Amino acid sequence: MREIVLDTETTGFDPLNGDKIVEVGCVELVDRIPTGRTFQRYVNPERAMSAGASAVTGIKDSDLVGQPIFGEIAADLMAFIGDGTLVIHNAEFDVKFLNAELGPYGYKPFDLKSVVDTLQIARMKFPGSPASLDALCKRFGVDNGSRTLHGALLDAELLTEVYIELMGGRQRALVLEEDVVPGSDVALNLMPSAPTGDIRPPRHFPVTEQELEAHAGMVKGLKNPLWTMS
Repeated sequence: MREIVLDTETTGFDPLNGDKIVEVGCVELVDRIPTGRTFQRYVNPERAMSAGASAVTGIKDSDLVGQPIFGEIAADLMAFIGDGTLVIHNAEFDVKFLNAELGPYGYKPFDLKSVVDTLQIARMKFPGSPASLDALCKRFGVDNGSRTLHGALLDAELLTEVYIELMGGRQRALVLEEDVVPGSDVALNLMPSAPTGDIRPPRHFPVTEQELEAHAGMVKGLKNPLWTMS
């Protein structure tokens, strides 16, 4: 199972108002284990950053001069995503921007229903609790001390750790394939290991006459055993 944890930074809140993506960051997972492959690009939005977006990201208009426009990174981004399932925190926001940017270049829009939204997962698992990325990092003990400003790749890397914990933690990813029952979520093999020492299975070591007599004597000495009571 291949998944792509993705985050974007933008000039503002709404592509319908002309806001654009200024950074994309992605982390590749296979069977919910990071492969080490990442993708990060800055994008020239050909418009000014809003004051709020610049304050949150630390990205200034001057930082984006000379960066490629979105159409120049679209092919590389889509090649990296490939057949992977997108994992996004507050997916509606990022997917809205991705589709607005990709549409003019002839790419098929992403279906929000096929995207894993970690915000919705967190709200279902912890109803009434804060579900921001920072709050989830705190809940799961993920070190986000370097997140003084928002950055697409940094946030995707933090979200990767949070997502793994939301889905059961790293130990779940280490379950051996033969321990998983088809059609189930994850089922551990709880069969005990083979016994060691002087253990005698009855089919190999029949009960002796002396053992039967000893057992009968022990039973005879019991006071009102349960199997004799009506």
